[in-house]
Amino acid sequence: MHEDKDFYIQLNDSVERMLRTSEFLGSGHNGIVYLLPNNRIIKIFKNKKICEKEYSIFIRTRKSKYFPKVYEHGAYYIVRDYAGGERLDKYIKKNGINKKISYNIIKLIEEFKKLKFKKLDIRCKDLYLKADYSITVIDPKNNYSKRVVYPRHLMKGLNHLGVLDEFLSVVRHEAPETYELWNFRFKQYLEKGIK
Repeated sequence: MHEDKDFYIQLNDSVERMLRTSEFLGSGHNGIVYLLPNNRIIKIFKNKKICEKEYSIFIRTRKSKYFPKVYEHGAYYIVRDYAGGERLDKYIKKNGINKKISYNIIKLIEEFKKLKFKKLDIRCKDLYLKADYSITVIDPKNNYSKRVVYPRHLMKGLNHLGVLDEFLSVVRHEAPETYELWNFRFKQYLEKGIK
């Protein structure tokens, strides 16, 4: 996360009390995140529209095992479960990818379809991998508003990490029709980027 802490938002007394016992985790483009003592986090947003959009996605995905449970929210904050484990891109840099991780990524994108997401994509850095290779989404964006029919950013990240071919070989084996679409679209994307 970026070290951008130069914004001020008036918070209520309840949130102020939470922050007194919290530990700073990081900050990004949209806000700042703290770990609370009860294994939850509070994310404080710079923009209340972005907060509301993210909260809306978490509410619509509340029955999915891939998304953290939300406990509370306000105009500028969300309190949700802490996503343990390691960021997917950092894990892959150290350990590479394996069949189980690849399979779980395929299942995640299938879950996006079941949730009626228009955007079937996520960045590697927005996925956390637990010891059993299960995946948690931490930062959903525009899933119901922006149309993306295959995991372009995810594949771009896997390509950058040097594991895309290994991932796609699992996709080809597990879901041949999905492989045809994803492979075709990503090759198109790369060709457009070169020209």
